Amino acid sequence: MNLLRALATVSSLTLVSRILGYLRDFIIARAFGASLATDAFFVAFRIPNLLRRLFAEGAFSQAFVPVLAEHKNRTSPEETRRLVDGVGTLLFLALVAVAALGMAAAPIIVYISAPGFAADTVKFGLTVTMLRITFPYIAFISLVAFAAGILNTWNRFSLPAITPAMLNIAFIVGALFFADYFDPPILVLAWAVFVGGALQLILQIPTLARLGLLPRPRLNWSHPGVRRMLKLMAPAAFGVSISQVSLLINTIFASFLVSGSVSWLYYADRLMEFPAGVLGVALGSILLPSLSKYHADARHAEYGELLDWGLRLAFLLAVPSAVALAVLALPLVATLFHYGRFSAEDAWMTRQALVAYSVGLLGMILVKILAPGF
Repeated sequence: MNLLRALATVSSLTLVSRILGYLRDFIIARAFGASLATDAFFVAFRIPNLLRRLFAEGAFSQAFVPVLAEHKNRTSPEETRRLVDGVGTLLFLALVAVAALGMAAAPIIVYISAPGFAADTVKFGLTVTMLRITFPYIAFISLVAFAAGILNTWNRFSLPAITPAMLNIAFIVGALFFADYFDPPILVLAWAVFVGGALQLILQIPTLARLGLLPRPRLNWSHPGVRRMLKLMAPAAFGVSISQVSLLINTIFASFLVSGSVSWLYYADRLMEFPAGVLGVALGSILLPSLSKYHADARHAEYGELLDWGLRLAFLLAVPSAVALAVLALPLVATLFHYGRFSAEDAWMTRQALVAYSVGLLGMILVKILAPGF
């Protein structure tokens, strides 16, 4: 598939998902504003979401896709199938253990990630409850990333690009139609995370089955592809961890401030994620399979040219986007969120965070391109 056409397709579908994401945040801001309850939810959601960015969309994808692409190009279909089976089984077992551990250790995790909440027993308890509901999301979304890696390697870019819309739809439907059935109503958002993660996974299964790549339970530690993938994960995790750790540090500091501080950072981060997702995630998704193929075939000149093309395109698009975010921060926030319970003060404080975040937009996008390259 032509890379520009693939980029246009993935960017368009990602844009649809991001627009739904804005609608989701608009509804949350209008219904809940920036308050104790939203602070609790955003911390509870940030933990599995951070693990998603660090592991599912970061270290795992960047380690798995190159190994899978190499097997696809160099070995038999049955050998590739054995790799998929081995990785899928190992991933499933690891995720079950991580989800169980995270739910059991929820109070400790909340204390580490938002220590300021400990002074408010209501906020702390609500955060722990919602973290236990949302933590299985990391299992769902990691399996989604596994499926997306397979589909992207087989040049099926459209489905992985539109899949995140399921989470946004779950949020929108939950907040609009089911909030009154929960006490407190904010709990509906935690359950929307759980349902949305499950829907994303279910959406991928039929296409995997049609390709004959739906994983079978086969634990195979000795498979060379599995071992190589595990070795590649450590440097990949380090490469993508810096920006995610900085978000966690932001949350730690914000937890000691007035109620609403965590929410202001969340809304600003969501506006940053719009161009970062449409540009960075789309570019990274379409470049990784081709880069992996060129590397496997020792076509170093084409590898360098493709990476250079991606970097130049990122500079061309990201710099104007960052300037626009900084200059238009207040009108953007006010137009998108200043409704219902989202006050003028909330809009101004979110604007402050967005201006600061915009400085790092180019770096965020470049990391999504360079990390797979390494």
